[in-house]
Amino acid sequence: MKPTLFVLAAGMGSRYGGLKQLDGVGPNGETIMDYSVYDAIRAGFGKIVFVIRHDFDKDFRDIVLKKYQGLIETVVVYQEIENLPDGYEANPKRERPWGTNHAILMGADVIKEPFAVINSDDFYGPESFDILASWLKEAENKSGEYCMVGYRIENTLSESGSVNRGVCEINPEGYLVSISECEKIERKEGAILYKDDKGFEKEIKEGTLVSMNMWGFTTDYFDHSFEIFRAFLDENADSLKAEFYIPSAVDELINSKKATVKVLDTPSKWIGVTYAEDKQMVVLRLNELVNKGVYPKNLWKK
Repeated sequence: MKPTLFVLAAGMGSRYGGLKQLDGVGPNGETIMDYSVYDAIRAGFGKIVFVIRHDFDKDFRDIVLKKYQGLIETVVVYQEIENLPDGYEANPKRERPWGTNHAILMGADVIKEPFAVINSDDFYGPESFDILASWLKEAENKSGEYCMVGYRIENTLSESGSVNRGVCEINPEGYLVSISECEKIERKEGAILYKDDKGFEKEIKEGTLVSMNMWGFTTDYFDHSFEIFRAFLDENADSLKAEFYIPSAVDELINSKKATVKVLDTPSKWIGVTYAEDKQMVVLRLNELVNKGVYPKNLWKK
């Protein structure tokens, strides 16, 4: 059975502005998401599930989905504030859905095979999809054995400003122990620095692996996540801002010994639009990859 790719596309880019998932950056107006879908097809994924919001469903179908017709099966699911387990209601003043792991739960009814999770607005690179697909193809009929593609910190920085990254603690066997969110990471005078919770700058060594939200799960992850989400809602159902994130759920499963997460090292360089100024850099980097023959000039030419 081929694995499924689950694409998180319900968010808005607050620092960049607008629906950056639909922004053209390739030679023929391809989106960053187009390159992820292309790499996924090439790596052997069999289906793409997109989680979006209802309010840009038409644009998404007109601009994105029609390009993939006849190439791979696609499914759309929706993340909305009111998508909660029975017995729970959101604060009527809440304006945002419940975070990335809540988004994953929207795929529970349509995903029955090992699956990967990625952000729609991050470029992950073909090597990462190959590594992840290979792992997922061996994961059928397993449970509690997950993976995460870890990016070397120096391959994930923005030239336009600081970034936040989940820095991974990994045991000697290569399994994830924890993820620590580090903020305002940037290169200064050759060193990679971040600011701790007291505002002091500290160094992150090159080669340190960080999470870019590229995960591999088996379907038991849905059951675990629903259970953790209910506990989360017991404390936060009335909150206007609390969010249910993937690293938080994964961390709980690791600590309770219900799951392990293998960290897969990748040489790929992340490309993303964190700031509006990043767009031109993304365009240039993708053109370089096209010129090197990594991608065709027109991804979807038939």
